[in-house]
Amino acid sequence: MNAREKGRPPSQRQLKVGELIRHAFADIFFRGEVMDDVLSKHSLTVPEVRMTPDLKLATVYVMPLGGGDADEVVAHLDKHKRFLRGEVARRVSLKFMPELRFKVDTSFESSRRIDELLASPAVARDLDD
Repeated sequence: MNAREKGRPPSQRQLKVGELIRHAFADIFFRGEVMDDVLSKHSLTVPEVRMTPDLKLATVYVMPLGGGDADEVVAHLDKHKRFLRGEVARRVSLKFMPELRFKVDTSFESSRRIDELLASPAVARDLDD
């Protein structure tokens, strides 16, 4: 990423490709197409897929429902990265299929923390003034 691209919002193209890949993963996980003992125990959600500006790398944010074993789930998704890339390529028509990187989605935890802070007595006191 060069200096001009830092801090820029994603382009419409990045957003569209990310959304196509997100839908492909939702379909793969819904159908249970990955044969893995750990992954089959969890219902996975994919809240977001972020694309690099050149569309060569897709960062797939995943979270098991309930939040348990998130790191283990990501490790097992990494084991099946090649298979998953092929399955996504079959569903999404792109000139080049991006490399996949899996990460645990922490946005739910962040929003929970913000809710706790807003509900704290110190903030409530400041809001009453």
